[in-house]
Order: sequence, then structure tokens, then C-alpha cells
Amino acid sequence: MLQPRIIPCLLVHNKGLVKTVKFSGPKYIGDPINAVRIFNEKECDELMILDIDATTRFLEPEFGTIALWAAECRMPLCYGGGIKTVEHARKIIGLGVEKVALSSAAVERKTLIREIASEIGVQSVVVVIDVRKHMASGDYEVFIRNGSIPTGISPVGFAQEMEALGAGEIVVNSIDRDGTMNGYDKDLIRMIRNAVSLPMTVLGGAGSLGDVESIISEHGVMGVAAGSLFVYKGPYKAVLINYPKQMEKKLLINRAHGA
Repeated sequence: MLQPRIIPCLLVHNKGLVKTVKFSGPKYIGDPINAVRIFNEKECDELMILDIDATTRFLEPEFGTIALWAAECRMPLCYGGGIKTVEHARKIIGLGVEKVALSSAAVERKTLIREIASEIGVQSVVVVIDVRKHMASGDYEVFIRNGSIPTGISPVGFAQEMEALGAGEIVVNSIDRDGTMNGYDKDLIRMIRNAVSLPMTVLGGAGSLGDVESIISEHGVMGVAAGSLFVYKGPYKAVLINYPKQMEKKLLINRAHGA
């Protein structure tokens, strides 16, 4: 039986590892390569690295840096940031990265998803859907350019469209919950989970392993990603790279499955 994946998500800004809150105020917390090495030792299921500068500054992916990460990483690696063409995706996969993640480009040129999937395989194409909730109406909306530009697009309809175009996986990222450590947006997750059948990873808001466990329990096999949870420790948020030990992770998943 397929097991849920518990995935650290690393944000890169000005070549450093940072953490944000609601996509704002990036706080430097270290060197990405050092973080990759530590997560190697902790035997993570998968690692996601997102360059949050590439899209907002209209930059191409930094292939040399990606090559260093891929060479160091001993677990499946998903990279996102600045991917705008089939050639970008092909080159990144050629560096040893397992998956490429697209966000703004998937909105601005939707057919790119089909083109990339045809070139590198559906299993390697991830679409990250950055979502904000409008408090007055309760409606959800897809945002692009690192959460700075509203699109008027419903995340449910967009997720269905990405599935139809050949995305192999979607990542549902709550802008409102990012870095808050107040728990995932379960309403958003439920809406999209009920609308699509392709593999789905959730991101934004994890404050404890209990949050991770509840998502697995309620939604079954999927990826559960987190940033702050795996780079901070304790009530004062001391910077400390961490990840559940294999036995701890096994017990968490068993509890979530009612075993």
C-alpha cells in the first residue's frame, strides 16, 4: 500500500534559506545546502525546494545551484521557481531532479503543463496552487507571482483543469496559513480533494505533527508538506532543522490509519 509522504518545503530567497509568514517578510534561517544534508541524515520521504525570487523577478532557474542541490540530495527532489518553458523543465530533470513545480506559469500559459508532461512524463509535473481566502465572502481565489497578483480563478476549477491537462500532482498552498503554524485549511483541502483524483500535497499552516496526522487520517494517501514545522523548534521558534524519526513517523501514519 502506498504510504503518505511527509515533505519538508524549503524556500530560497537571495540564495539563502528563508521562512515567510503569509508570503511576506522572508526571514533568513540558513544555507539551503546544509539543510539538504541534514534532511538526508533524517531520511526524509521527499524534499521540495521553491525559489521565491525567480518568478517575481522574472528570472530563469539557476541551473548551477539546482545541480548542486540535486547532487547533494539523497531523496526525491521537487524544484519550483522560474520554470517557463519545456526546455527549462527538461534541463532540470536532466540534473537529477525528480519533479518540476509550476505555479504562475501554469496560470499564464496553461497548455505548458501538457507540453511539459509530454516531454518529461506526467509523474514529474507538479502544479502549485497558491490560494487566498476572502474573509468577507468566504470565497477562495488563486494568486500568482508569489501571492502578489489575484487571478479571479477558483482553485477547485483550476485544479480540475490542471488534471485534465496532464499534471501528475497538485500542491495546494494556503497563503493565509503560510508560516502561521495554526493548522492547515481543512475546508480548502476538502474542496479540492473531492474535485480531483490525481495525487495531492497540502502546504501551509502545520504547527505540529498532530496537524500532519489529522490530514492523513481525514484524506488518506497524499503528501503533507510543511516549512516552519521542520525548521523551527519550540515556542520561541529557535532555528533547528528537524524531522520525525522513522519509528515516530511510522507510528503517526499507523494512528492516522486507525491501526
